[in-house]
Amino acid sequence: MKNHFVLLLTGMMLVSGGASAAGCVKGAAAGAVVGHVAGHHAVAGAVGGCLVGRHMAKEKAKKEKAEADAKKAEQTQQAQQNPQQAPAK
Repeated sequence: MKNHFVLLLTGMMLVSGGASAAGCVKGAAAGAVVGHVAGHHAVAGAVGGCLVGRHMAKEKAKKEKAEADAKKAEQTQQAQQNPQQAPAK
């Protein structure tokens, strides 16, 4: 029964889009270790770790995008305030 559960979870992870699973592998590895130490629940820990890892990766990407947008807006504002003059010919 346990082997069927592992195969089912593995299949679900592969089908769910492994290419866009930023943070999943790192979270799953950490979760598996913690789950194993906490009472031989490595599979459950890996699944939970994958979910947490994906969430953290999405939050990090959102924060980085907001910082990049703010920097771009600041540069645009500075360029508007201080327009460069065309060189005289």
